[in-house]
Formats: sequence, C-alpha cells, structure tokens
Amino acid sequence: SRPFATCHLLPLPCLSWLSPLPALLSPCISVWSFPLLQDTASLKVSPSCTPTELMELALRKWLTTHGPEDEARRGQYVLRVSQRLEFLCGDHGLIQYKYIRSCTQAKESPHLTLVHTSTVKAMFEKEISAIGAVVTRRSSNPPLPLPPKRRIPTVIQTCVWDVSSQFKIVLVKGSKVNAEESAKVQVRAGLFHGTELLCKTAVSSESSGRSEHTWSDGTLEFDICVCDLPRMTRLCFAVYAVMDKVKKQKSTKNTHLNKYQTIRKAGKVHYPIAWVNTMVFDYKGQLKTGDIILHSWSSFPDELEEMLNPIGTIQTNPYTENATALHIHFPEYSSHPIVFPLFDKILEKAAEIVKASDCAPVGRGGKKFHIELKEIMERDPLSQLCENEKDLIWTLRHDCHENFPQSLPKLLLSVKWSKHEDMAQLQALLQIWPKLSPRDALELLDFNYPDQYVREYAVRCLRDMSDEELSQYLLQLVQVLRYEPYYDCALTRFLLDRAQSNRKIGHFLFWHLRSEIHMPAVSVQFALILEAYCRGSIPHIEVLKKQVEALSKLKSVNELIKLGTIKNARSKTKEAMLTKEAMMTCLRQSGYTETLSDLHSPLNPSVLLSGINVEKCRYMDSKMKPLWIVYNNKLLGGDTLGIIFKNGDDLRQDMLTLQILRLMDMLWKEASLDLRIVPYGCLATGDRAGLIEVVSSADTIANIQLTSSNVAAAAAFNKDALLNWLKEKNSGDALERAIEEFTLSCAGYCVATYVLGIGDRHSDNIMVRSTGQLFHIDFGHILGNFKSKFGIKRERVPFILTHDFIHVIQQGKTGNTEKFGSFRQYCEEAYLILRKNGNLFITLFALMLTAGLPELTSVKDIQYLKDSLALGKTDDEALKQFRQKFDEALRESWTTKVNWMAHNVAKDNRS
Repeated sequence: SRPFATCHLLPLPCLSWLSPLPALLSPCISVWSFPLLQDTASLKVSPSCTPTELMELALRKWLTTHGPEDEARRGQYVLRVSQRLEFLCGDHGLIQYKYIRSCTQAKESPHLTLVHTSTVKAMFEKEISAIGAVVTRRSSNPPLPLPPKRRIPTVIQTCVWDVSSQFKIVLVKGSKVNAEESAKVQVRAGLFHGTELLCKTAVSSESSGRSEHTWSDGTLEFDICVCDLPRMTRLCFAVYAVMDKVKKQKSTKNTHLNKYQTIRKAGKVHYPIAWVNTMVFDYKGQLKTGDIILHSWSSFPDELEEMLNPIGTIQTNPYTENATALHIHFPEYSSHPIVFPLFDKILEKAAEIVKASDCAPVGRGGKKFHIELKEIMERDPLSQLCENEKDLIWTLRHDCHENFPQSLPKLLLSVKWSKHEDMAQLQALLQIWPKLSPRDALELLDFNYPDQYVREYAVRCLRDMSDEELSQYLLQLVQVLRYEPYYDCALTRFLLDRAQSNRKIGHFLFWHLRSEIHMPAVSVQFALILEAYCRGSIPHIEVLKKQVEALSKLKSVNELIKLGTIKNARSKTKEAMLTKEAMMTCLRQSGYTETLSDLHSPLNPSVLLSGINVEKCRYMDSKMKPLWIVYNNKLLGGDTLGIIFKNGDDLRQDMLTLQILRLMDMLWKEASLDLRIVPYGCLATGDRAGLIEVVSSADTIANIQLTSSNVAAAAAFNKDALLNWLKEKNSGDALERAIEEFTLSCAGYCVATYVLGIGDRHSDNIMVRSTGQLFHIDFGHILGNFKSKFGIKRERVPFILTHDFIHVIQQGKTGNTEKFGSFRQYCEEAYLILRKNGNLFITLFALMLTAGLPELTSVKDIQYLKDSLALGKTDDEALKQFRQKFDEALRESWTTKVNWMAHNVAKDNRS
C-alpha cells in the first residue's frame, strides 16, 4: 500500500439521533430513514487514533459548544460510517479499518457519525421481537399432528459390490419425438462419472413412426459390471434422427439442426433431437429399479460427447406437454434392494486391498519419474492428461500426497472410477490428504469431480475462507450447485450456514439464487435453498421483500416508457417529452415513493437509498430504455447516489467480468500494487433484469472529446482534449495526483482487458473520473469475441492504448519518457502477478460453464485465458509475448481512433 499522510480531517455529524435500526446481528446491518444532519464538526486526528479516542474527542468538542447537560452520556456512543450500515469500533488505529484506508487511497475525507448505543439496543430488540412474533404465531396455530410412524421391518439389502452382472436398461418407447416422417430414430446412452465416459456407449436399433417410437429389442447393455458403477454415475441419453445424406438441404424445417449434424457413416447424417440425464443411484444410494419416464430437453450446448450432454442437468424437463419422453425400465439384479456401500465399508475394502498386496503403499518412484511428475503437476487445469501420465500419477499417488498435495485434482482425474478397488483406495488416501488452500479447493467443485466425498473434502477446505473471500467467489459457488445431483449436500449446507452468520453473504446468496429461479433446470433446487435461508433469517425477510417490491415498481416504470416510445416513435422530441413526464408522474405517486424510499441497495446492502430525487431521474436512449434513478444523500447534504435499472438485458456476463476485475484488484493489492481499479457494482436480479451502480463524477471519453470540438469527426483526433479536461477538474498538486491516478488505472485496465479479451471498446464505454481514474464499462464481449463487420474485425489491437492516453501519462510533454517507462513497468508487473494466479482464473471461468452466458459455453472459450496469460511458458517468454502485444497496441492505435471517429459521427447523427 502507498504511504499515508500523518493526519486527516474527519467531518463528524455530531450526536445523530436515528430512528430504530434492525439488529446488529452480523457485519451487514439495515437502517431506516434518518433526518438530514446540519451540525457537523471537523477533527484533526492521527491515523493511529482509535475509534474510542475519536469518539471521546468528538464528544468533548460537542460539549464545549452545547453545554454539559449530556456529560453523563459520555461513552455511550458508537461510530458509524455515514450513509452506510457499517460501524467502527475497537482499539485498532483508524488507518487499519478498510473504510478509512479506501478513503485515504481515493483522496477522499472519511465521513463518520456518532450514534447512541440505545439505537443499537433498539435494533437488537426489534429483530428479537420479529423472531418472537413468528414463533408465537406458529405456536398459536400448530400444524396437524403427523400420523404415528409405522415400524418399518428391517430390509435385507445387497451391496452393489456383490453384483457381478453387466449393467443394462430397457428402452420401452419414445413419445412426442420431433422428427421428419422419413427419418429413422435412434437412442444413444452413455454412463458418465463427471465428464469421464465409463465404458463404450450403447446404441438402440432404428425405429420409425410419427410421434410414438418403440424398439423391437430395447435392451441396451453396457460393458461394465454393476459392482464397478461409481456412486455418482450418470446415465445420459440422446435421441437423434438418422437420415440419408443429401447434397443440398431442401427442407428448411430442421435447418437449425445443421449446426449439430454429425456424419456417423457413409451416406447417413445424424441430427440430435433431444437429450436427458438421470442418476443410476437414488439419493439414498439405492440402485434404481422399475419403470421411469424421462422428459427430455431440446437445446444443445456447444460441446457434445457423441451427442450426449453429461454436463447437463439431471432434472427432467418440467414442460412435459411438448417434450420428447423416454420410457425406460431399470431391471432387478437381486431379490433385495441393491445399495452402494457406506463409507466405513469403503475404507475396510481399501484396507483389505493393502493387506492383500502384502507390501508398503505403492509409490516411491525414482528421480526420473519425480521430474516427470513435477512437470505434469505444474500444468494448468485445461491441460489434458494422456493415459500414460494418468497411470504414472496413480502409481505415484503417495508421492503426490507427500510432495504435491495441490495436485489432488490431477490425481482424481487419474483414478479409474470404473474399478471399485481403485475408488476405495482413493477414498482412504483422501482421509490423510492435507487441506488445500480455499482457492485451490475451488477446482474440486467443478463438474469433473462429482464424487460426494471429494466435494465434502472441498467444502471442508472452503470453511477456512474469510467472509470477504467467500463473497468474492460466491457467484461461482452458487453456479456449481447445478452440479449437485441431490438438494441436500455439503455445499448447500455450507452456503446456508455462512449466509445465516453474515447478512451480507445472505443478501447476495438471495439475489444470486433469485435471479436464476426462472430457469427450469434449477427452479426447484434454488427455490428450496431460498426458502431455507428466509426461514432461518426472519428479520431479513422484510428488508429483502422491500427490495423485491422496489424492483417490481421500476420494472413497471420501464415498461410504461417502452410502451410510450413505441406509440410516439414518429416524433422523437414529442416522445421524449411525453415519456419523461409520464415517468416523473409515476415516480411521484405515493405508492412508488414509499416503496422506492429508505431502501437497502441490492447492489450493496451496506448502502442506504433514502429518497428519490425525481427531477434528476431519466431514462437512457438505448433499445431497452434503462432507468437512471437518482437518490438524495441525506447525510451531510452530500452527493446524490445513482443506480441504473435494466430490464431486457442479461447482466450476468457483466457481473462475472466485474467480479474478475475485483479479484485482479485484490491480487495486485496483495502484491503491493494498487492500480486504482473501479469495479463498480452490478447485480442480476431476475430474468434479463438487474442494477448497475453509477460511478460519481465521471464521464465517457466520447463526451469529453465531443465537448472539446464542434466537429464530431475531428473530436477523436484531439489529443489534448482529455488532458485539458483533467486540468479543468484539478489544479496544482491535485492535477499531478490525477495524472498519477490515470496512469495507474490505465495500466490496470490495459492488462485486464487484454487478459480477459474484452471487446467492443469504443469511446462511450471507457470513462474517466474527475479524480483521474480511467475505467471500462459494458462487457458484452469477452474472451476474444471481438466484433466484426462485413467479415472484417473492427478491433485490431490487443488492448486500448491511444496517443491521447500517452499524452496524459507524459503530462503533455512529448519527451517525458520517464513517466511512460513507469507506466510500462506497471503493466508488466501487473501482467506477471496475474500469470501467477492463472489457474485460479481458469477455475473460476470453468465453474461458470453451465450458467448459460452467451460467450462462455465451452472449454474452448476458456482457452483464450490460457493463451493471453501464456500459461505453460516461462516468465521471460510470457513477458516477451506481452511486450510484443504492448508495442502492437501502440503501433496500431490509429485504427482505434478511426473506429472512435466513426462511433462519434454515428452518435452525433443519432442525436
């Protein structure tokens, strides 16, 4: 961190008497409305001053001006961060508190408020009474008693390891198959453990018919014994049409299937129709038997394993009316239920194998093998292991345990899960495996590692995460719930436990779940977790309920504007006037005002949105007409707060990109490099709906350039525009600080946008704050998915580094090579720090693969990160590659200016 000044001015609103607050039960608390405070004082204090000492100073100063009548109340106050639901307490120096440090780094004055302890007591009592009211209400209306439990006789069970029969299933029939009349229909089935195919796939005979299909011999046999089926085996089906190959596809009915067509043999083409997955064992560990109906899904991901989709959900399609249905039968192999062995029996089996081998644990390879093993272990998570390498890792598994504990993911990928003896030995070894760091353990929650004991081990490692670190990865942890076949699992319990103990985590867990609850594959699972959280956080329900109601009101306003703009499309001026007036009239209604006031911000539950400033609210002139909502800041009469409400745009990709930017910022700061990143708030709240934080005192490069020139076409080439704008906003030493802020932030975003492959960079989605910080917005194109027009790439540079940026960095002096050298050094240092954490970035993107983001659909998309970070190369080789990209960005920056000119002209014409 940078050195701090020896003292700071802290404006203190004196003795603020607040309305009762909800309880101080976690680091994230709620607040009601409070009056505008006029009486403020400024105290000059040392950074080593503690909150207790600061309160004493503030009280002493207040008593000198207001009399000694409140002398008895000294020591009965706490310090609250103004406009936030955060408190400073304890005997640490002020500079050790995150809020004070962030203010110091941003060159802003901290704002603190003295709050009487009676308000904290009122908070606690309010929440206790809320809980008590619910408990009383429940006890006064007890549910009907359950019928007495029947004594279930002891059932004789057969261990799955005692069944040597080949596994098979019977296809009874398929109904509502959407295929052309001339097509034959086949079913392919595969057994998977994660993405590993356990044996060769089985294929049915061909069947013909309109909507009902039956197979003369519907038995599908698999080349694996029942005893070797892993506990988490998935049975995956694909229904496809078999048609004669033709040179030209005359029918347009199934042209959308061309993307997925696979030629299996001469003269035949296979078109996927539907897929569906199910578990082989139920949640109790019992092998399934009898008849079941599986309603299939018709949308296919980019990557298919012989048209099977093992990574897809095991939930069947709830929209059964038009879904292809497979009627299948699981045969019985024993007269008793067949169950997977309990954990103790698995460990007993492992001990028997070691005893039978009559030797020491396998491993202890020679030096040559250790060198080879070390090279394999240092590879990134995307690197594939060949069979020889898997055999080596498994043979040297005890060496891995002793020397490469972080290699556990690669060991798990080397286990032959289709041999129950190997599985048992792995489980025994896992019991003595040292804990991984939480960051390394995240990889074990990927789809490749479905074993429940492995996932429980991963969750045990995650328990060492701080609340702050857990918040950083919460987005991915919610997504990997999709991989859990059963609702009650270690990960669900872990998330609920941490959410109950920290309301901020609970807040974001609520919104991450609720934003995707409309998706049929997860709707039941996410709804159950949401209900569990709300039932355990009764006082939080009202807070969240008000946020939901507020978003519903904003959606109504947005739909009103969309309707108005369609009706008045002929006259743009008239449209704007009428629709803006209708919006303001709507927001002034008491129902809207009450719902939208005194609200905890969904973007940050520590921030209070007090009252709407209707006059400053507007809607933005883009297709979905986002709302620009402005809130007054009641404390200190300070700046307003702005949020953007979007309805019709999927914000999840923006949310992911900003999360990764926040992580990069954290990693750089851990390495003592603060690049002044601005990872503003962004939150998806529903189906194609969400909120974006408005960064205060900032403007786009386009607006800065256009205000400096009367001609839109010339604005992009005015290299002095940006520097002159910063000079207008800052003078003296402040200008030098602003240029330093610009230099640092420009370096951070150059590296970040290059590594993440962020595209569509024009002058309207790069902004600058008046304090000098540059930052990017709008991340609709990532991982190298750059825009093109007429087949020509519009962006020809690896990242944006224009000559007007360099002009600012060099303080307007052409020969200022020292400043430019420092900037380049910042970039290189930042790049090397990200490279060291390359595996973490790959893991986080891999955990998002089933989220349905438009530009993150397969492992091939993540390959971009591996290339941009030059993983697999030495630091020197990677730095050489980055320097080449840096020089390319400088050399080709004129193409950026041409694109910006075209953008400015188009924008000018639209206006």
